[in-house]
Amino acid sequence: MDFSAIETGFCLCHLAGWLDVMMVVTLCALLMAGYPVAFSLGGTALIFAVIGLAAGVFDLSYIKPFPSRIFGAVSNTTLIAVPMFVLMGVILEKSKIAEDLLDEMAKLFGSMRGGLGLSVTFVGALLAASTGIVGATVVTMGLLSLPTMLRRGYDPAFASGSIAAAGTLGQIIPPSIVLILLGDVISNSYQRAQLELGVTSPDTVSVGHLFAGALLPGLMLVGLYMAWQIFVAVTQPRKAPAIPAEELGSLKETWIAAARTLPAPLLLIIAVLGSILAGAATPTEAASVGAVGAMLIAGGRMAPKGSFAFGRPAVYVSAASIVGLILLTSLLDLRLGREAVAPVEAAGIAAAFLLCALTPWGLVASLVQMRRERTITPILDQTTRVTTMVFSILIGAALFSLVFRGLGGDETVEHALAATPGGIAGAVIVVMAVMFLLGFFLDFIEITFVVVPLVGPPLLMMGLDPVWLGVMMAINLQTSFLTPPFGFALFYLRGVAPPEVRTAQIYAGAIPFIFIQILALAMLAAFPAIATWLPGALYN
Repeated sequence: MDFSAIETGFCLCHLAGWLDVMMVVTLCALLMAGYPVAFSLGGTALIFAVIGLAAGVFDLSYIKPFPSRIFGAVSNTTLIAVPMFVLMGVILEKSKIAEDLLDEMAKLFGSMRGGLGLSVTFVGALLAASTGIVGATVVTMGLLSLPTMLRRGYDPAFASGSIAAAGTLGQIIPPSIVLILLGDVISNSYQRAQLELGVTSPDTVSVGHLFAGALLPGLMLVGLYMAWQIFVAVTQPRKAPAIPAEELGSLKETWIAAARTLPAPLLLIIAVLGSILAGAATPTEAASVGAVGAMLIAGGRMAPKGSFAFGRPAVYVSAASIVGLILLTSLLDLRLGREAVAPVEAAGIAAAFLLCALTPWGLVASLVQMRRERTITPILDQTTRVTTMVFSILIGAALFSLVFRGLGGDETVEHALAATPGGIAGAVIVVMAVMFLLGFFLDFIEITFVVVPLVGPPLLMMGLDPVWLGVMMAINLQTSFLTPPFGFALFYLRGVAPPEVRTAQIYAGAIPFIFIQILALAMLAAFPAIATWLPGALYN
């Protein structure tokens, strides 16, 4: 008798029930060891699929849908918005919009104690709604604001924490990449949960619902940040001194300069976010409008005043054409191929054709100016890198989830949540605590693609509102950028901070804002209407 074979078979059978748990533990170990995320996800899945086959507890039919998952990911119309929003953010970063905003806001608020901190938070909120890229926002504000704040006598920890926290607002204030990714995952989890409950025609949750749900909590978080900065300025004036009024210049000139800088990003925010919330455009369509708008803003800022064919007049004509098209489509029926068309509608269709012909003029002029300034190559390079990273992780996570499900991981998670003391509230607290702790070591993309698909369906089967759950997770994921030791916002800021600012001071400055985000989570848990009222008012 072959005792070694019997012993091996016994060990495999004994471990079979723990393969799903071991799979997650192995993945976390690989990620914390610094291996690439996408390859860690795919490699872990393949290794445990082979082990499961050897133990006789895994069926290859579970990974047969993998090719269709890849095709579905790259052809998903919702996820197409990701490269468009990334492109919009990178263009605005390279066009130096943030520099002008920070400069003008510092002059407006600088005469009051804590004014520089308030200006950083305000600009961070504007950049969050127009770029949504945390790294770009933190680096830009760290380079421009941190030396000024230190020179004005600000406490290094307080200044660092204000900049890092303001930079993370791009994760929760829509339009945001994390909300797009999370919206897609929550939508799939919600449909799965309803099918498990026997609902034959499940309801859907769109990214637009999540954008609407995150708007008020995002603004609430901005208010909490500012309240803390005002509290510190009042109780500890030495940490946030005011700038002498004589150094700020004329208030009239400051307002005039601000009036020149603010309208462009504000109009872009209104056009992108407003079209989504009003239902006039899908997130993908709005992202395309945002990328075009950002290109026109960049072209208008870079174009010389004397040029006509490829200067600011071309940009203004193109922008006016886009506005005219939006107005025409909202006021008239421009559909072609109808038997009866009113004269007014016929004139509107002709005008729409003319405006469509004029729109590319400004885009070509903007591209010419961006090429002259040598910004096209870095813009395309950064956009391609971020987009490739997101979709690579998405493909690896798809394989990981299929193998995890084949090993019985779904049932393990569902039973663990059902056995949690405190019922639904206890399950939510445990999930939020786990996501918070994972945020110390993992990026938001990894948590979104790995953890949320596992815990989402069981939680939603308990009757939780998907929009509320999605916003709670988004705020929790935002915290991962601030939590030491691997908070990415802290790393970004450390890379551009002056040498005299110690890493310990950056970490210490982030801690109060971490508690503020936990407070925001508690407020959202106590008052779910903060997240659910606006989507209900808009879409119901």
